[in-house]
This record gives sequence, C-alpha cells and structure tokens, in this order.
Amino acid sequence: MAPRADSLPTDPAELTQMVLALKAENAELRVYADILRQMIFGAKSEKMAALDSMQIALDLGDLSTLPLAANDDGASGAGEERSRRKRRSPSRNMGALLRHLPRYEEVIEPKSTICPCCSGTLHRIGEDVSEALDLVPALLRVIRTIRPKYACRTCVAGVVQAPARLRVMDGGMATTALVAHVVVSKFAWHLPLYRQAQIFSGYGLDINRGTLGGWVARAAWWLRPLYDRLLSFIRSQPRLFCDETPLPRLDPGRKRTKICQLWAQAVDDRPWQGPAPPAVGYVFAESRGTAEIESQLSAFGGVLQVDGYAAYKTLAKRRRKSNAAPLRLAFCLAHARRKFVEVVKTTNSAEALGVIATLAEVYRIESRIRGMDAETRLSVRRAESAPFMAALKERLTAMVEEVSAKSALGKAAAYTLAHWQGLVAFLDDGRIEVDSNLVERSIKSVCLTRKNALFARSRRGGETFAILASLINTAKLNGLDPQIWLADVLERIVSGAVPVNRLDSLLPWTWKAERDALGAGMLAA
Repeated sequence: MAPRADSLPTDPAELTQMVLALKAENAELRVYADILRQMIFGAKSEKMAALDSMQIALDLGDLSTLPLAANDDGASGAGEERSRRKRRSPSRNMGALLRHLPRYEEVIEPKSTICPCCSGTLHRIGEDVSEALDLVPALLRVIRTIRPKYACRTCVAGVVQAPARLRVMDGGMATTALVAHVVVSKFAWHLPLYRQAQIFSGYGLDINRGTLGGWVARAAWWLRPLYDRLLSFIRSQPRLFCDETPLPRLDPGRKRTKICQLWAQAVDDRPWQGPAPPAVGYVFAESRGTAEIESQLSAFGGVLQVDGYAAYKTLAKRRRKSNAAPLRLAFCLAHARRKFVEVVKTTNSAEALGVIATLAEVYRIESRIRGMDAETRLSVRRAESAPFMAALKERLTAMVEEVSAKSALGKAAAYTLAHWQGLVAFLDDGRIEVDSNLVERSIKSVCLTRKNALFARSRRGGETFAILASLINTAKLNGLDPQIWLADVLERIVSGAVPVNRLDSLLPWTWKAERDALGAGMLAA
C-alpha cells in the first residue's frame, strides 16, 4: 500500500533514504519472483551450458574459452570449433549381449534342402547367427510343501515327520522370494503398494495392499538386526556424510500429516581407494533438531561432510565444549555453487558466472584425481586447486564490500565466506570430498519412493521405510541385484542358517565377496 502524501517526511535526506530502502526491497522481491519463476518454468540443470551463454562472451578472463550450449546458434567460428572437437562415440550396445545370460537357440531351416538344378541333397556350408534380447514375464506359481508322516507298524514309538520350514509370515501364503519381490519393487524401483496390487490383479490375484503392507512390515522386523549392524558400521568410520529429507506420516489426531524427517548417513571410500565399501543408512525421526542428530551420532568422531544446516554447526560447537569425540565439519562446495547458479539464472550476473567458472576448474581437477590414493589427491589439490580457492576467496571478499548485503549476489558471497573453513577442508585431507553429493544421490532414491507413496501411515511405518530403504540402497551401491540379495538374506535369517552373531556376513559387501569367492572356486574346479 503506497504511503499517503501527508505522511511523507519533508526532509530531502530522509526522502532519499526512504527511496533507497524501497529500491533495495523491490530488488530483493524481484529476485524472489525470478527464483519462483525459474522453479516453475526454468531449466533445472546447473551445468555451465545451461546458463545464459551471452554472459560467457563477456570479458571474464579465461572464461572466453568455455563452450556455448549445444542448441545455441553462435558465430561461425564457434561452429567450426565445435566441428573440430572430437565427437564422443555413442555408448550403444550393438549386438554385444551379456555372456552370462542363458541362450535359447532357434534354428530356421529353409523350406527345401533339395538342389533345384540336379535334385541332389544340399550340404550345410555355413550359417548366419544373430542374437536378440528376450523377456519372459514373471511367473507366479504355488509351492506345495508336502511333509510325509512315517510310523512303525510293529512299534508304538510315535510318528516321524520333518518339521515345517519357517516363513517370513507365520501361516501366510507368501514365500520369502515373493515378499522380497514386493519389498524390492517398492524401495528399489519405487512402485507403491497400490500399484503392485494392480499388477497382481493382472495375473488374476486379488491381493489387498494392506496385505502387502503387512508383508513389508514383517520383512523389516526380520531385517532389523541387520539394519542395526549396518548403522553401526557406518558410524564407526572416521568420515561420514549426512543429510536429511522430509518424510510425512499420518497424524490421525490432527487429521493431517506430520512432517517428520529421514536422516541419511553414508560412507564411500572408493574415490580415494579407501577400505570402507559404499553404504547408506536412513533413520526415521520425528524432528529435525540438533538433539536428534546429536543422539544419532553420539558415538561418532571424525569428519562430518554436510550442507550448511544450523543443526550440524550447533553439534560441532557442543562437541568442542565437551569431552565427547571430536567432530570436524566439511561443508559442501556444490551447495555454495548452487547459490551463484541461482543468481546467474535470475540476474545474469557476470560476477556470479565468474565464481561458477572458478569452481568448475576445481571440479575438473577433482574429476581427474578421482580414484587415486589419498596422498596423491592431497598433493594435486595443494598444487592446483589451492590457488583457485585462494583467488576465489579474494574475489568474494571484494564482492561483499562492493555489493549490497541484501542482494542475491551479496547473500551468496556472504554464505560462502561464512562457511569457508569447512569448504576448503578438502585441501587438508585427501580423503575428504569437495561436496556431499554422495549422500544427496542416496537421498534422491528415497525421494522417488516418497513421492509415489506420499506418506508413512505411522511411526512404525516410517521406521520400516528407513530399515528397508537402507538395506536395499546399500545393496544397489555395491552393484548387487537387490532381489537376489534380499531373497537369499531373508531366507538365511528366517531359517536360522545365520545366527545373530554372524549377521555381518550378510551385509551386502560381505555377501558379494562370499559369492564371488564361491564362483571363483567353482570355475577353478
């Protein structure tokens, strides 16, 4: 609402100050409007080629060598440069089907093998062979378990009969393989239970989704000890990624959903040839506060790679004041970069694009040293990445002094400088990653499942979600077929073949090593 004329000050200095304040406020509101417009209608990509290519032509130092977007109609020189660039061969599979797949031969004989000239018999001189990938639809079958009873005709010792096998569901009609299929379909391939019920109806089976939910909950009950072992392993590592995402659950008393949280904790030492296999564990919690993450990581000490959420900073401060295990925060460079990407998308700022280009050089170095040992990574970072980061800090420091603190660019620069110590932690330790993308990729999987399932029905349902999502996604991270792994693990646990004190042998990486060793032994024999 515009101010009334009689309420305006008469002093020119006050009027000038009021106009400047309103201009700053309007500029900030315009940025918010542009961000909202980008969220609804704009491109989601953060790659350089997706940003405004006109900014790349500005005088930004070595940025002039950056390529244009593929769909831009640039000058002829740019077109010639792209034509000279080596074209990457498409990664298509043309006829090289996997050898481990079973082969079923189909021989097509000619209608006649009689020579049309002399009426003699034609002799086979060769053949043409082609292969095509085929699919056999899922086969539902009924397993009838027969347990014969035996008794002696001359004695009265009693009847002998084999004990019944234990099942995932006591007295239920589902085998372990079927329960594993339902669990994997939901948590690996994001099929909610109501869709699975529709799929079963296509086979002529009327299975209520409530029944499927009971199977899923029972599977989580059996797998709870293995889940606890997984979390213990993850939290025992000296370096840990952590993030969180909302998971709504029904709240009947309020007649709506309550926004709970799914905390993700992950490890992966493959980028620096470390000993820890990839693993991710999710924890369902009612809140997103510091007390929650403090209770989860009470025994953890080491490097915690996170975003800029305040709860992690508070946790680190409390650790420094207490005698608990020390905690060092390593912040995510991708989060800092994302703020400048938003500035470029909304304001076409050349300064923000320059920051993004500097960070792109750091990421190019990281791409080159990924997979090397920690010492090599550290030496390359200190020699090549450290100068880029030092120049970036100088640039941001000058930027903060020149631009308004309320502007989007000023806020992005201030955020980066406020987290600078954690953002450059990778320059001191070759094991630390430049960002927390590992755990964010793990979050994406549960977000797809959440999007399709909408919410958890109760706290117990949220815990079931966390247990099964942790184990299934860890199996996928280790390159396993989650269906094969889960069916075997469930069968071993339910049958008692693997006691509680040997559950570590069922963790995905240990299970995979055991299977590979068994396969190598069979080949050697």
